[in-house]
Amino acid sequence: MSAKDRFHDVVKTALTKEQWIITQDPLGFKYGKVDFQIDLGAEKLLAAERENEKIAVEIKSFLNPSAITDFYAALGQFLSYRLALEAIEPERTLYLAIPLESYQTFFQLDFTKAAIQKYKVLLIVYDPVKEIITKWIN
Repeated sequence: MSAKDRFHDVVKTALTKEQWIITQDPLGFKYGKVDFQIDLGAEKLLAAERENEKIAVEIKSFLNPSAITDFYAALGQFLSYRLALEAIEPERTLYLAIPLESYQTFFQLDFTKAAIQKYKVLLIVYDPVKEIITKWIN
């Protein structure tokens, strides 16, 4: 089992506050002979449609001195997880959870914005102090 991110429980609490039900912690699955573990799997009943919306969330802290190094790792993980998840559980949408401070700084850089747009990375922005989700970016 891989180590949990520093803000794992913060994001879990924030999702629960938004009425998400954590269904897997972690969300493990196999794609061929490769094992994957995404930090969280969650579901939410959509009252208007009476269907379940399913998400998977990979949580990142961006606490290392080099944000770009954290970004390379996060983007690589996100793209690999999304490829595998689309084959195994296509109804589940993958999000990358990032802290508010990183979103307001590093994720506003031209390069980062271009990469997020190019690779269609869906983001959950969380406030680690208030333990809330501040923004969903699809």
